[in-house]
Amino acid sequence: MTSPATRPEISTSSGSVRRAHGAATGLRDLFALLGDLLIDGGDSRLALDRPWGRNAYGCGPSPAPDLLCFASSTASPISERAYARAELAREQLMHAAISLGLDEALDRRTEEMRCELRQHLGLTEAVDIVFSPSGTDSQLHALALVRALLGESVTSVVVGSDQTGSGTPATARGRHFSARTAGGRAVNRDAPIEGLSGDAVLLPLFDGASMGGRGDMDAAVLEAVGALVRDGRNVLLQIMDASKLGWRAPDMACLDEVARRWPGRVQVVVDACQMRLGPERLRGHLDRGHLVVITGSKFYGGPAFSGAVLVPATASPALRKGGPMAAGLFDYVNRSDWPMAWTDLRARALPRANIGQWLRWEAALEEIAAYHAVPEAFRRMAIRQLGEAIESLLALSPVLRPIATHAAADADDGKFGFATIFPFVLRRDGRLLDLGETQAVNRALQHDLGSRFSGRTAAVAARQCLIGQPVRIERGDAAPAGALRLCIGARQVTEAWSDDITTARVNLESEIDRIADVVAKTELLVSDLSSQDLRDICNAN
Repeated sequence: MTSPATRPEISTSSGSVRRAHGAATGLRDLFALLGDLLIDGGDSRLALDRPWGRNAYGCGPSPAPDLLCFASSTASPISERAYARAELAREQLMHAAISLGLDEALDRRTEEMRCELRQHLGLTEAVDIVFSPSGTDSQLHALALVRALLGESVTSVVVGSDQTGSGTPATARGRHFSARTAGGRAVNRDAPIEGLSGDAVLLPLFDGASMGGRGDMDAAVLEAVGALVRDGRNVLLQIMDASKLGWRAPDMACLDEVARRWPGRVQVVVDACQMRLGPERLRGHLDRGHLVVITGSKFYGGPAFSGAVLVPATASPALRKGGPMAAGLFDYVNRSDWPMAWTDLRARALPRANIGQWLRWEAALEEIAAYHAVPEAFRRMAIRQLGEAIESLLALSPVLRPIATHAAADADDGKFGFATIFPFVLRRDGRLLDLGETQAVNRALQHDLGSRFSGRTAAVAARQCLIGQPVRIERGDAAPAGALRLCIGARQVTEAWSDDITTARVNLESEIDRIADVVAKTELLVSDLSSQDLRDICNAN
């Protein structure tokens, strides 16, 4: 495992020395409080609710070891291990920046991080990596890259539009997804981005009538892509691997059929932001020429807002040569985001140092390294046992109604042949809670409510719990419901692991007890508190 104490220091052996006042200006940014830096360089979703001290995901900028966190489908607070790496990384960058200047020092370290990420994911050097502040930003980057590869007449087809990021309907059309870019530029939300604006076809995954996945997705994809190609359009086909509920669509056979029918007209972009796919499946996408959008902040448990696009060897040579690129993209990309070999695009980008983005990726790489240092056999066993425990708890609960997770399973995908996201809806008095009520339960779970109860119930209510935020579920004429999610992430595996197998088993049992506490508190909130009580709790905190 690559730890903060052993990570190679940033090389400062060559390169011109920057002017002293320029280096000092850049260094000042590094002297801010580490917690403030970790929430910088993103959009409004990272902003803290100051009285509460957490962002929209329920995460603060510092470790929260007492928080029962099973929210890796949404976001996780930074771990103590990752926080320590971020502290050391900042110190090392300071030393390098004194002689090189901040921009060059950050450039060199970012290139080292590309090598580190490729090594952890089992990728060859032929795969290029474009870093970004978030998965949503990476979707914009992918759109720009596809337009550079296929030409301007590109329409997006988004599979799983109801189970991807909230900004995807905007990014798929080349529009601003927030009122401010990660670089700090004020923009008009949903306004066209210069050179990127276009149309999109949205294909939802959820079948509200059956509370499960659609059975016709492969056919719907072929129909949508075929119609656009016949109309003279090139297609960015964004597919899901895996969704907010852990589902995948379409299957690989469908993607191979797309490639056979319309060579040179369709570029597949894989939404793998959840990072719930094994190395074989990931390489399978890249070997087929698919661009892959990933994050370090979902399954791996890094702090929210660390995105990247993996660019396969088939596409990298054309992009390295440069050529036309949407002008509006450069509001969303910094020079160090581009690989060193992409000299033309780097020359056109500003050397803005996004310290927050860099530190979040440093933290994520620490989590990725720790996870891959755990033996594969234990990772697989831990994910299977934790998943079986969650399934049992949900099946026995009178309040939590599970939603099928079979669409996530793939026996050929190693540990991810088992589900790692377990969605459920809430029941009270024979009816499903609507989306607003479910959101209130989710918010109340995060607060210490021990004073409202007595005895052992008070101890359960006092636990602060973070789980996956509600996913909106349309139900025809009924009010939309919300699916909460209990999630298994890398951190559950890493923190359970021990060289002593007895200790590891005890740790896993403790993790299952923590999951049981989350389920018990959820049942308590739904059974013993009215919807008005829950709203009052949210308003008071």
